[in-house]
Amino acid sequence: MPSTVERLTKKGLMTPPSWLVANVLYETIMGSYAFGVATDISDFDTVGFCVPPKDMVFPHLAGHIEGFGRQKQKFVCYQKHGVKVADELGGKGREYDLNVYNIVHFFHLCMENNPNMIASLFTPQDCVLHSTMVANMVRDKRKLFLHKGCWHRFKGYAYNQLHKMRTKNPEPDSKRGQMVEKFGYDVKFAYHVVRLLDEVEQMLVEGDLDIRRNRAQLKAIRRGEVPEEDIYRWATDKEKGLEKAYEESKLPYGPDQEAIKKLLLECLEEHWGTIEGCIITEDQVVTALRDIADVIDRNRRLLG
Repeated sequence: MPSTVERLTKKGLMTPPSWLVANVLYETIMGSYAFGVATDISDFDTVGFCVPPKDMVFPHLAGHIEGFGRQKQKFVCYQKHGVKVADELGGKGREYDLNVYNIVHFFHLCMENNPNMIASLFTPQDCVLHSTMVANMVRDKRKLFLHKGCWHRFKGYAYNQLHKMRTKNPEPDSKRGQMVEKFGYDVKFAYHVVRLLDEVEQMLVEGDLDIRRNRAQLKAIRRGEVPEEDIYRWATDKEKGLEKAYEESKLPYGPDQEAIKKLLLECLEEHWGTIEGCIITEDQVVTALRDIADVIDRNRRLLG
């Protein structure tokens, strides 16, 4: 099945880098659709990853020296928002927001337990739009990215949403302005607060994540059925319980960076066929240093 990037490019609705279309390996629906709380006006958000050309992942292959001369621009993410497809949803049209990450950066964000990136690996199967062998490899080992650091990252994101929820001065004609006028507070920010704290609780306690488990409560919040003060009270009580869950969690304190790096290299090898010549292994480094030491030693003896 073609990726969304390929499909919309063929329709002439976007012009990504020429190499990108054939190298998108994973796409999944995110946002309110993935969390099970979408409304008729919800955007269609997608997140995925790609493998750039070898010399973008390993710049030394193109003769690039880090810090010397003109620096080559790094590829981190291709973003295209507000792509309108008129012939979808029975002619009603659909608007896409697309984000395709360099697989290296994607792994790094997941390793840091970025909430959006972690969630993108735990979306239900009906949200997965495009998945290759490499994508299946990553999803199969997605729990490898989980660690106790998730509590600090998710808490930070949750309380950022809580702060935004307290801000009462949105543009009157904006979607947010209409929402605040209708419900008295921003229910979208509120549901994100609850979602994030619920998700991190699952990870700390169960070592797993079901991003739709709490959709009934989230839907009630988005419908404006939960008073604003109840959200603040719930978040305060939940934080106390999560501090205890953090202490008792069986997750490792930090990421297993070597295991994650090994998975990344396996993914690159699966996609390219080989990564020979792309990286220097520790054994190669040791051998090279030993050879240099031998040369120095021989010359020292010759010089007396």
